[in-house]
Amino acid sequence: MIPKLFKTIFTLILFYLSFTNFNAQSLNSNVSKDTLRVGVAGTAPFYFTQQNSSAPEGISVEIWEKIAAEQNWNFKYENFKSVPDALQSLNEGKLDVLVGPITITSQRVENFRFSQPFYQSSLAIVYQKGNFSLWNLVKLLFSYKLIIAIGIFLIILTIVGTLFWLAERKASPEQFPSNPAKGIGNGIWLAIVTMSTTGYGDRAPITLTGRIIAGTWMVVSIISATSMIAGIASVLTFSNLQGVSINNIEQLNGKKVVTISGSPSIEFLQEYNIKVVTVLTLNDAIEKLKNKKVDAIVYDRPQLMYYLKNHEDEDFEMAKAEYYKQGYGFAFPKNSKLTHNVNRSLLELSENQETNKIFEDFLGKEEN
Repeated sequence: MIPKLFKTIFTLILFYLSFTNFNAQSLNSNVSKDTLRVGVAGTAPFYFTQQNSSAPEGISVEIWEKIAAEQNWNFKYENFKSVPDALQSLNEGKLDVLVGPITITSQRVENFRFSQPFYQSSLAIVYQKGNFSLWNLVKLLFSYKLIIAIGIFLIILTIVGTLFWLAERKASPEQFPSNPAKGIGNGIWLAIVTMSTTGYGDRAPITLTGRIIAGTWMVVSIISATSMIAGIASVLTFSNLQGVSINNIEQLNGKKVVTISGSPSIEFLQEYNIKVVTVLTLNDAIEKLKNKKVDAIVYDRPQLMYYLKNHEDEDFEMAKAEYYKQGYGFAFPKNSKLTHNVNRSLLELSENQETNKIFEDFLGKEEN
């Protein structure tokens, strides 16, 4: 009876140990033997396909394949045209992981789990460079806006000159004759001399009213002249941006800038009073910049870097300033058990400088 009891207890212990061992290894065995459904979406250089091929390529794809090889995972790709479509499939349980430049946001974290960021992205500015052009200055002198500004300025000078003539013509007829053409002409001359602080002394108001007008005009002209000079200098500088670099977003204030539809850059640009033009693809944005229909492109920095690396013969320059930094990561269902292993592999790839090598292959070396 007792030996039989011991045998039963021994059998139960073996069964318990086997069950415990199975639970401890369940994650790795499932991941190793099952085929993971891997969605891929985004834009170059993180995800793209060659013509006549559905095989995905890019930064995100290479990083994922290194992780899968290390973990001994089997997987099958499913290509998506857009990140929102892929996230919808992930949310419906049709995917095990989504690979691509998936922006990690607080809103998305509510519905998905994310790996740690494998790349820190940001918004950047690309503009057309070239040599300083005298012809651009000549064209500016005959531009519609400048002609309007000069016209308004001449009207103001005429009004001030007329006020001088009305105030001084009786008390000082030798300086301001009763003839309107000559009198107002002398008044305009006095307004110009006063504004420029030249002070020839050939004309000067002698009445109290005339001196009040002159004093008021001095203050107004100093303020308006300073603003006018600053405005003209700004226009001259930006109209020759083929010889001047763009260092920050403030230089694009009031200018026309193109970006991609649905990009976070739209809201960012509107905060700086910038005229936003949206297009569907980066190539469309490049065409608008080439044809000088816009003054610059503002979009995700790595995508712009990738384009510039592959089109070094084109006269484009990227500003060093970066804005609206955000992390790219891999997305998983809320209850996924893959995240820990992926994060560990990402850390190892980073420590071994393997991710940096992938970035340099696609984007080139970063300038310090």
